[in-house]
Amino acid sequence: MAKKSPSPAKAASAKGAPSIQIGISDKDRAAIAQGLSKLLADTYTLYLTTHNFHWNVTGPMFNSLHAMFMAQYTELWNAVDPVAERIRSLGHKAPGSYAQFAQLSSLPDAPATPPKALDMVRILVDGHEGVARTARALFDLVDKASDEPTADLLTQRLTVHEQTAWMLRSLLEE
Repeated sequence: MAKKSPSPAKAASAKGAPSIQIGISDKDRAAIAQGLSKLLADTYTLYLTTHNFHWNVTGPMFNSLHAMFMAQYTELWNAVDPVAERIRSLGHKAPGSYAQFAQLSSLPDAPATPPKALDMVRILVDGHEGVARTARALFDLVDKASDEPTADLLTQRLTVHEQTAWMLRSLLEE
């Protein structure tokens, strides 16, 4: 009986960690991971801004905005792990430093001086719309690579960011 040659993953395991054989090319996995790194940076930047505003909001809308911002920063905090873990599932390192996030993020840092309450709301609308744009920009690549888990993650994130932007925008209507 002829001896079967080991699979590429098993062959690599004799030398170290097995290679990733999930049906997505190395090049596509790297590009998707890079896009997800930008999404992670945007999400974390928006988390920090939202938490900052939660701490520093003042004025007649204090109670409602303080509670709303807490719900929003909690959701954002819970979102960073699945994004980072998807990057790792694709075989790449997730960024995790302020310097990396500042370099990768499309969002500005929170203002050094806390703005008025409604200006906070405007900044957060812009932030959620920015994160939505970052997520949406990945779909062509993700679809081309048949990366359904990432597409599902992006769809979930878009749903949250678009709905949150709508709710915040509603506060600005007169």
